[in-house]
Amino acid sequence: MDATVSETRLIKSLFIALAGVAFLSLLVTVSSARSEWKCLAKTTNCKTVYVVHDNWHSAIVMRAADISTETLPEMVDFPETEFVEFSWGDKDYFPDPHAGVFTALKAAFWSSGSVLHVVGFSGELKSFYPNAAITELRLTTLSFDRLANFISETFSRTKGSVRSHANAGLFTYSRFYPSTHHFSLLKTCNTWVAEALDSAGLPVAPGQVLTAANLADQLAGLGADK
Repeated sequence: MDATVSETRLIKSLFIALAGVAFLSLLVTVSSARSEWKCLAKTTNCKTVYVVHDNWHSAIVMRAADISTETLPEMVDFPETEFVEFSWGDKDYFPDPHAGVFTALKAAFWSSGSVLHVVGFSGELKSFYPNAAITELRLTTLSFDRLANFISETFSRTKGSVRSHANAGLFTYSRFYPSTHHFSLLKTCNTWVAEALDSAGLPVAPGQVLTAANLADQLAGLGADK
């Protein structure tokens, strides 16, 4: 009986030890995967991405030349532009932010859908976003591709259609596109940006991001060195 108890204890100890090793291996794997997002050297393999936000709204800005039309066929709507901004929100409130309290509440609690707002522009970012905070991120090619794929999968494309149908945007140089994601009080434009960065391997936690301030806190220290 004593031998059986000892064997059982030994097996349990081995199981616990192996589980601990497996857990540590998982942490190392995750940590390694997370560390691969950042392109440390300024080489041709680095892709620069910008996260732009004011007090309420966040967006991702990418260089148009870095985006393949195979990944994002909607890029054909923005010829000869230097930068492209992607942001996301409720399909009724986002196109008309002055629609009123009811529309805002509807977006927060029973949204009927979401849209992507895509803006094409050229020139200095600081001139285009004079009152916004801008975080520059230098990504590896793999990380950038994952980010581009996440954004592409946010577009809702009808079956048999190569690209999503565009509607007029907030500006003459922007477009709204239907989206696959669901907007709510617990998943805002800032959450979507965090999810996009998380998909690229950056160490952010989308579940802890609702506001632009939440996102800014998680981006602290991740920006490119100046």
